Amino acid sequence: MKIRYAAKTDVGMKRTHNEDYFALVEEEQLFIVADGMGGHASGEVASKLAADTLGEFYSRTKDEDATWPYKMDRQLSYVENRLVCGIKMANSRIYEKSTKEPQYKGMGTTLVSCLVHGDKIYFAHVGDSRGYRVRGNTIKQVTRDHSLLEDYKEAKPDMTEEEAKNFPHKNVITRALGMRETVQVDIKSDTIQDNDIYLLNCDGVSGMIEDQKMADIINSCGGDLEKACAALVDQANRNGGVDNITVILLSCSARG
Repeated sequence: MKIRYAAKTDVGMKRTHNEDYFALVEEEQLFIVADGMGGHASGEVASKLAADTLGEFYSRTKDEDATWPYKMDRQLSYVENRLVCGIKMANSRIYEKSTKEPQYKGMGTTLVSCLVHGDKIYFAHVGDSRGYRVRGNTIKQVTRDHSLLEDYKEAKPDMTEEEAKNFPHKNVITRALGMRETVQVDIKSDTIQDNDIYLLNCDGVSGMIEDQKMADIINSCGGDLEKACAALVDQANRNGGVDNITVILLSCSARG
């Protein structure tokens, strides 16, 4: 499987500094977007710490005999367990720093990551940063936001689009790294088809651009991922740019 990728981050139109962070661990085909939160710029500390910790965990566990800080979940594969464990370790680091150093009290971050392994891609996430698959003209959200709105939708499956649009607390997240000593990490896998494109983004993108419009922008760039990343950032800013904006795009080709 040949992977091409591009990434871009932008402060947006309303914020004074960027608390997002993205990372690419090329040798592992691991991609990460983190959207930090917290006062006095501590959000950018949390997002960078999350990505760095996950990357360091992968470097340290290249040897399958390496010791892990968490037990393996027997319901998950080795590949899935490794990704979940690295994110749990990131949560622990952020929580510890926020409780021991007063200037970082209350900091946290969302995180969405994906890992390509053979013809499979694995998404692991905490919070409302998202993973999508674009296949032809169709876009599918692979991850599920950890938010009050999504919890409400689950409790009330007949909720209309209008009700969802007017939901009063739709930006409130129910899960993030650093909020508690432990965290539940959601993981999903997808079988890659030739020419699939995968998108990782913070809510500064998905909150500003409708899903189908994102797919249209990506497809209009004819496979130029750098151009597509820039176009997504530009569109989010044109639509208000109320938050930091970060995107990673991956294009998967079976032909090499």
